[in-house]
Amino acid sequence: MTQTIHIVGGGLAGSEAAWQIAEAGHRAVLHEMRPRRGTEAHRGEGLAELVCSNSFRSDDAHGNAVGLLHQEMRSLGSLIMRAADAHQVPAGGALAVDRDGFSAAVTAALAGHPNVTVVREEVEGLPPEEWGPCIVATGPLTAPALAEGIRGLTGRDSLAFFDAIAPIVHRDSIDMEVAWFQSRYDKPGPGGTGADYLNCPMDREQYDAFVAALCAGEKIGFKEWEGTPYFDGCLPIEVMAERGPETLRHGPMKPVGLTNPRAPDRKPCAIVQLRQDNALGTLYNMVGFQTKLTYSEQVRIFRTIPGLENAEFARLGGLHRNTYLDSPRLLDATLRLKARPALRFAGQITGCEGYVESAAVGLMAGRFAVAEAMDAPLQPLPQTTALGALIAHITGGHVSAEEGGGPRSFQPMNVNFGLFPPLDRMPRGEAGRRLRGPEKAALKKRALTDRARADLAAWMAGDIAVPAAAE
Repeated sequence: MTQTIHIVGGGLAGSEAAWQIAEAGHRAVLHEMRPRRGTEAHRGEGLAELVCSNSFRSDDAHGNAVGLLHQEMRSLGSLIMRAADAHQVPAGGALAVDRDGFSAAVTAALAGHPNVTVVREEVEGLPPEEWGPCIVATGPLTAPALAEGIRGLTGRDSLAFFDAIAPIVHRDSIDMEVAWFQSRYDKPGPGGTGADYLNCPMDREQYDAFVAALCAGEKIGFKEWEGTPYFDGCLPIEVMAERGPETLRHGPMKPVGLTNPRAPDRKPCAIVQLRQDNALGTLYNMVGFQTKLTYSEQVRIFRTIPGLENAEFARLGGLHRNTYLDSPRLLDATLRLKARPALRFAGQITGCEGYVESAAVGLMAGRFAVAEAMDAPLQPLPQTTALGALIAHITGGHVSAEEGGGPRSFQPMNVNFGLFPPLDRMPRGEAGRRLRGPEKAALKKRALTDRARADLAAWMAGDIAVPAAAE
């Protein structure tokens, strides 16, 4: 039985969702408000317009999580990847595209598909219930009327309008000869043990140099439409530093209630704390370190923190306009809104970051919608795949407030290997020798990607005896 499924938003996620639905033989009605109503970021009226960079980042499917995601999307018939490959421009190991050619290709493919209707109109407020199944893929600049409709359904705190992002570090890149586990005053929070934070100590000289570097570091300015959304509960770390040299050590870097077990008689001048960020325990966020420093400055300055000299960042910090859902609380495992299951969400509004990730979530939203229309639900994606890891993060892979993650622990994330379950056994070199450094990292990534390919192939073949994404 053929069903009509509406999609609101003609960006990468909405375009990909519409394509998946149409290719499966169902009717897709894609609502895009441009050109009737523009946005502060878009310049044209084409579907899947790239408003920032023209890069889809690394295309290395063996050593990079986003490259693996590219490969998985290609294997599932992604329109976005087909158009990107057709309009690639030289960019070394990255997949970069001619943005106009790319958008024109996506627009033409959807406009020419017999199962797709593109409607140029704004959907004001929530989609009408009489539409039936609908995918909302309106991106980080969701129109106010729709945002208010979502808030009315889900509660006042369901949406974040400004994204205060602290950097996230891969746990295995933190020097545990320097850092130690301890909660302030050894106090166990909900679901905690009293040793829930990683602590990196600084002496006076290190602290003073760190504050000076923050104040002098190059910052990113706000875009026109963002305004200046600072409020005292969410100040960038460098703004706090500029308020006085002692501000940070009396704020997020205060050393009280903590004792370095390697130097119990020497009190640190300041301490940087990191808190577990995902249920797997592979990622830790830097508490209170939201920032407008440029990415290169963040890496340079934050690697001066003792214990983080070799830190590998799964995500760097930021503060910008970004409308996104508290998805782990609001969405089910197939991206349906629990308060109104006829609505699915896709793209950046779900809390993913990046062009490819947005399109990937759109791809899966479309496939989930098709499976539901055919009354043949998909088996959960293996979390060992890039697609499965990304969906699992959105729908519950973070550390919830009840587990000690704080009042609002869910934040947008690019796909990265920290979202994947750890390997059962770390790869070894010849004659079983233990590996270290770059050689270990390269073989680990290869093992993760090999596992992902095998598990996605098994999922596509209908073999469900593979690790599943979190329910």
